Amino acid sequence: MEKINHKLTVEEGTRRSGKVRKLTMTAMLSALSAVLMFFSFNVPLMPSFIKMDLSELPALIGAFTMGPISGVAICLVKNLVNLTATTTGGVGELCNFILGACFVLPAGLIYKVKKSKNLAIFGAFAGAVFMAVLSVPINYFVTYPIYTAFIPMETILAMYQAIYPKVDNLLQALLIFNMPFTFVKGMIDVAITIVTYKYLSPIIKGNTID
Repeated sequence: MEKINHKLTVEEGTRRSGKVRKLTMTAMLSALSAVLMFFSFNVPLMPSFIKMDLSELPALIGAFTMGPISGVAICLVKNLVNLTATTTGGVGELCNFILGACFVLPAGLIYKVKKSKNLAIFGAFAGAVFMAVLSVPINYFVTYPIYTAFIPMETILAMYQAIYPKVDNLLQALLIFNMPFTFVKGMIDVAITIVTYKYLSPIIKGNTID
């Protein structure tokens, strides 16, 4: 009986230690993600209000190493942190969270089915596609209608037209500019994750390998 109780105590301690480590690593990746979001930058052939950053990278790594819920949590925390320095009244952070969740959630869920490199690549690619496609309705029905309360739609369209004069309306602008940009942004995160995951996973999991 003492041996059984000792075994149960050890198992319970291991589970608690695992939960603590998971929370700690989620917090650390959230902090890194928030920092990366602060270092956003403009890219050529895109309106100045659309920024590139790598803040979904820690979330994608977290979704693979600790599960999709951790990935979504990282997206949430980093946007809550960035609300302290928002220049969009929280609109940009809301959009960033929704799209980030659309990216890491399917990627993490697919990888969870079977933890293999091929499925990880497929899941991350599927997440990038999902995020890019959903960026159109999310921006069209949520983000830009809120923006127009502060900036006229004509002004927003003019920023797109300065790059490509044939843009006639918001939907066309989102399809030509935002959707490809969002996909490329996601794929950059995917590429970096594929290269670094093998080395980061054991550290995040506490020197355990799948």
